[in-house]
Amino acid sequence: MKRAGYLKNAAVLTVGGFAAKAIGALYRIPLMGLIGGYGMGLYQMAYPLFCVLLTFSSTGIPSAFSRLIAQETARGTEDGGTVRAALSLFALLGLTGTLVMCLLSPLMSALQGEDALEACYFALAPSVLLCALIAVFRGYFQGKNRMEPTASSEIVEQLVKTAVGLTCACFFRGVQAVIFALFAVTVSELAALVYLWARYRGERRVCLPVRRPPAPILPAVLPVMAATSLLPLSQTLDSVLVVRLLSRHTARAVALYGIFSGGVLALVNLPATLSYGLAAAIVPAVASARGEEGRRRAMFALLATVCLSLPCAVVLYAFAAPISAALYPSLGDDAALLASLLRMSAVSAVTLSCVDTLAACLTGMGRAKYAAAGMAAAVAVKATLQLLLVGNPRFSIYGAAIAANVCYPVAFFFDLVYTVKKPKERHYDHSCKSRDGARRLDRAGRAGGAGGGRDARAHRRNSLGADA
Repeated sequence: MKRAGYLKNAAVLTVGGFAAKAIGALYRIPLMGLIGGYGMGLYQMAYPLFCVLLTFSSTGIPSAFSRLIAQETARGTEDGGTVRAALSLFALLGLTGTLVMCLLSPLMSALQGEDALEACYFALAPSVLLCALIAVFRGYFQGKNRMEPTASSEIVEQLVKTAVGLTCACFFRGVQAVIFALFAVTVSELAALVYLWARYRGERRVCLPVRRPPAPILPAVLPVMAATSLLPLSQTLDSVLVVRLLSRHTARAVALYGIFSGGVLALVNLPATLSYGLAAAIVPAVASARGEEGRRRAMFALLATVCLSLPCAVVLYAFAAPISAALYPSLGDDAALLASLLRMSAVSAVTLSCVDTLAACLTGMGRAKYAAAGMAAAVAVKATLQLLLVGNPRFSIYGAAIAANVCYPVAFFFDLVYTVKKPKERHYDHSCKSRDGARRLDRAGRAGGAGGGRDARAHRRNSLGADA
């Protein structure tokens, strides 16, 4: 792998992801004006269940599947069978997620106290299936070291969502506008899937018969899904745990959690988002290498991640107050609290970015289970610190920031150790090997005659003497 080629792939994914997120952010501004605060509340309330199901049906698939494709490409055995098997498997998982979302929609809308959410869930549910299939195609192209289809499909997805969502919001009012705005998400995922399918078919006009069993997909994907889903799930649990702990000593528990999660963490996660291209591009690069070369590529990716995220962390620390005042002018007195939390959490911009890159490196090496174990340990440490600190009035919401700052270095330590650690090599007993060879020669000598037997026995004595 040439470093220039790796950086080019990473840049394509980073620019595409940044452009897609920018379009999505700009889309929210006119959407808020069209559907109002209540409508935007319904829009946001439908997403947590969707994100959880998405975690179990498609998170980690592009990274894990790109590794399989990169290995098949390096061996020259890629014939389309693995892609077809993956589409069948994840179509089943995605369909299951869609049905679960539909079945849970009455219960969730009742728990959330908004009957209108039931129809919102139905409008969004097909996206779970579509996202699972999209993840397979993105993994295929990334495994081929072609990052442009992934980046362009993300932009297509956001453009279609913006066009359809704003059009529907103009023609409908109230709850109907929210339902159709969420249905626009489903339409955008369908557009991205059709785009990627067309790119895949254009590349493989001649469908080759499957000449060998497809690679084992589920065992390769499960550790990656575990590693990538633990942190989002822990953040979902934080919304319950941290608020309950804060409510022991303040009436502003929800507001404090909103400042930390919606303001501070959103800014801290931005460098990790920018580093996404580095993490995604390294998986096929490491998977196609062997031994020391793979570890060198991983260390180069880590260095590139530090070079990208460290300046962002410095900016967040040095300009925390101006950034808080500019982005959240309506906070008033709480802007100083946000700036203080942001300054404290700036270091996490580096460690979280590095954790994402090293987890991707471990995926490429076939060691995703170690990334999952490291993240599990980190989440356990974070929960323990939250229990010890957040409920204490002396720490309050600062305890959540401290817990997050400690969480990511724990995962980073685990990932770094297993990234640089060499795999165990098998050692053979050469003495036994020599004796086995001598016995075979002895048998051959007896079969060949007395003279051959004497020669074989002499060779055996020499071999045993050399071993001794």
